[in-house]
Amino acid sequence: MMSEVFWTGLYSSLIGFALALCSQCYRSKCSQVDICCIKISRDVLGEEALDVIQPRNQNPIQQSQNNL
Repeated sequence: MMSEVFWTGLYSSLIGFALALCSQCYRSKCSQVDICCIKISRDVLGEEALDVIQPRNQNPIQQSQNNL
């Protein structure tokens, strides 16, 4: 019989893996992906522009820590 600790660890590991996979997919700058008859087209230029704009919106504490 599996204990609650095992199931909690398994679920948190799976969620962590899924989040890491989503993060890597976002960082990938492929404009088209074909997987098993599924075709995904992304506007990577728009995402790159958002990535450049985003650091400007950080609060001053985070900016001073990044400059160190």
